[in-house]
Amino acid sequence: MIADVGQSCGWQPGVDELRHSNLAVMLAELGFSRYEELHAWSVREPEQFWHYMLQRLGIQFDSPPKVLLANADDPAQARWLPDATLNIANSCLLAAAHNPALVHTREDGHTTEWSYHDLQSLTRRVALGLQQLSMKPGEHVALVMAMTPEAVAAWLGIVYAGCVVVSIPDSLAASEIATRLQMITCRLVLTQDQILRGNQRHPLYRKLLEVAPPRCIVVPRDPQFTTADLRPGDLCWQQFLPAAEATGAVIRPANAHINILFSSGTTAAPKAIPWTHTTPLKCAMDGHCHHDIRPGDIVAWPTSPGWMMGPWLICATLINGATLALFEGAPTGRAFASFVQQRRVSLLGLVPSLVKAWRASSCIDGLDWHAIRRFSSTGECSNADDMRWLMERAGGRPVIEYCGGTEIGGAYLTQTLLQPAYPALFSTPALGLDCVILDDDGRPASSGELFIAGTSPGLSTELLGRDHFAEYFAGTPSGLDGRRLRRHGDEVQRLPNDYYRALGRADDTMNLGGIKVASAEIERILNVDPLLLECAAIAVSPAQGGPSQLVIFAVTLPLTTVSPGELQQRLQKQLSAGLSPLFRIAELRTVTALPRTASNKIMRRHLRAEAGRAADPQSHNVS
Repeated sequence: MIADVGQSCGWQPGVDELRHSNLAVMLAELGFSRYEELHAWSVREPEQFWHYMLQRLGIQFDSPPKVLLANADDPAQARWLPDATLNIANSCLLAAAHNPALVHTREDGHTTEWSYHDLQSLTRRVALGLQQLSMKPGEHVALVMAMTPEAVAAWLGIVYAGCVVVSIPDSLAASEIATRLQMITCRLVLTQDQILRGNQRHPLYRKLLEVAPPRCIVVPRDPQFTTADLRPGDLCWQQFLPAAEATGAVIRPANAHINILFSSGTTAAPKAIPWTHTTPLKCAMDGHCHHDIRPGDIVAWPTSPGWMMGPWLICATLINGATLALFEGAPTGRAFASFVQQRRVSLLGLVPSLVKAWRASSCIDGLDWHAIRRFSSTGECSNADDMRWLMERAGGRPVIEYCGGTEIGGAYLTQTLLQPAYPALFSTPALGLDCVILDDDGRPASSGELFIAGTSPGLSTELLGRDHFAEYFAGTPSGLDGRRLRRHGDEVQRLPNDYYRALGRADDTMNLGGIKVASAEIERILNVDPLLLECAAIAVSPAQGGPSQLVIFAVTLPLTTVSPGELQQRLQKQLSAGLSPLFRIAELRTVTALPRTASNKIMRRHLRAEAGRAADPQSHNVS
């Protein structure tokens, strides 16, 4: 019996998981009797583990690796498959041609189904279209789209052509899109005329034109959109696509870039994180081992190509020969919930805020979600009550908690279907990696900042325009094996039964609605308000656990007559227009001064503690 963790177990593995899951088959093949033995081997012998996984996943190489891992003794210098060549898009298109690659439904009920043959054909047409526009291997193509079938083919086609996807979230304000386009030189942008969400049409191409983007290829979502609506030199999707197909994928070194993704650090400027042809190996392994993705699975995960879970979803699903289930619209209402039922989704990914919205709206009531074999939750801290409610919607199926980041290519902390599921808890570090928890003095502790031990394909090795070593390794201690630990910035508690609970961020970044954003990014947008002298943005976890809430501590001009409620509305409008409408201010507190250290750094832990206390939210002096 598992030791008490303060809550009852939500799910126990059954016969299918213990005999037929991917992990169960792997244990039998490798001669291990328990998952813990497999995990220990994957950390102790990473090259042997990944040699086995490359074969099991069927990864296609042009020149197979002679060396799997170089500089293994120094995680800061480790490099995977240094002499191999491949194009990872080939490994995404290996399933039988007639098998379903994706199913797609819009809010208005319009449906699309593509086989692997259909997806491969469109991927190759996109690649040839890029080549006919003189795009060369290694050049950047921005992708600013919702998660549609065309976006999947565009992502694969860019990679197939040897080019590099620059992922930009469609929800960002025009100024933030411009920032990312200025950071990475792109010759081309693939986008769409509008976003369909919540029965509303949100212009996207028009928003892009505000920042004078490079040449655009526009996928029409409005039947009334024509070439007359295009800026001179831009092309409609059908004008861009040739009738012929590229004859083969452009082969690249394994460490060549395939995708640039943006993630927040502790400054106002986003980090530009390159993914290489090795990063999808991590996506696919996590999908195979921790999410048990198999051929025949229908995988739905509300996300966007602009965030890491978009390319993760493409690679983890397709390399494992499963089917993508894409819903075009808002995932918060009855239409999405019905889509999950109608498409018989077997793996449903989500962020905890989404579960809270479903529960509040009762949009799932009366629907049959029993085709779901497991859920997966990522992006935020989960609330145990919400997750237990979710598990009941599918007849008691488990939630795979999944914690990682763009610079991980997946998770460092997660769960398996061979271990009991406790709502909102993690059962294991991801295969190939281990974790060390340290207190503020750098000593091993049961609760504190988590550091990553070991190395794996998927872990970033560079940042564009920034010092990668300084970001993740400078000043970190050594683990028990003497090798340097890697910083990630999450606080975690290890429970008596060796399960883990996420506690939020340890640094000046936060996860809001599944999106990592720096405090400085939010403060930069809000501090332009003429009523503010300065402000501090922090994320606060509810006392009962769950998604973080954004709290703003604001120092206003003397004699300001605007009420805190009115000021919060003003700042919310600025935040929505200047950064993203996805970020919501849960609470505004006006203060006379912000607490600072002797070196003038804001004491955010002090503010988080203050925000967590039940007190008058309208006027506090926390100096």
